[in-house]
Amino acid sequence: MLQSLGWAALGTGFTFLMTTLGAAMVFFFSGEPRPRFQKAMLGFAAGVMTAASVWSLLLPAIDQAVEEGRFPGWLPAAAGMLLGVVFLAALDSVLPRLRRKPLEGAWRQNALLMTAITLHNVPEGMAVGLAFALAASGENLAGAAALAMGIGIQNFPEGAAIALPLRQEGKSRSRAFLGGMLSGVVEPLFGVLVVLMAAWARPLMPWLLSFAAGAMLYVVVEELVPQAHSRAGTCGFVGGFLIMMVLDVALG
Repeated sequence: MLQSLGWAALGTGFTFLMTTLGAAMVFFFSGEPRPRFQKAMLGFAAGVMTAASVWSLLLPAIDQAVEEGRFPGWLPAAAGMLLGVVFLAALDSVLPRLRRKPLEGAWRQNALLMTAITLHNVPEGMAVGLAFALAASGENLAGAAALAMGIGIQNFPEGAAIALPLRQEGKSRSRAFLGGMLSGVVEPLFGVLVVLMAAWARPLMPWLLSFAAGAMLYVVVEELVPQAHSRAGTCGFVGGFLIMMVLDVALG
């Protein structure tokens, strides 16, 4: 068990490091970003999240449900995605009550963005943790390493997608970096937790993956796309979508 936990911590530690490196992009930008760049980055975040929802979350959820054979492949994906949308919609309605003063649009948008990407990192951390726990017992180390590499590379733009909008909201570089970094800390936490509770965690994976997809898609449609609406935002969306799609397909 200790060896499995150590390997799970190693694999998810790498994916967390990549999120941290992505968040560190805030240290390479000086001054207040121009509105055109802000829209491009919001579009980029929307494109990353849309592609990740499909290739990193919904398609794996369907494949895992089919392998288990307890439900039709579409059922956990559809039900989990709907639950994710409902959860984020409920959170969206609660957020204005979390501040004494009227809630600013940028703070609300960034809170939803951080929540969605953090939720998305939970099942990814569980998947990497399980893969490395199996590798510790001699099963497919190459596959576990490839999975961690693929998710880690995907996490780089996701860390930037949180940290840069926080910086645009007016947060200091250090606070924006901290926000992006903390979105990834759930991966090693849940990667280790899933090894301790592997017996019940596997059947839940399709539901968790699709739940995260629904949460991410809610933020994309409700917040990011309207804010990014411009030619720069469209180009950012296409760029983010293409990068994430290529990473998922090439490294998946």
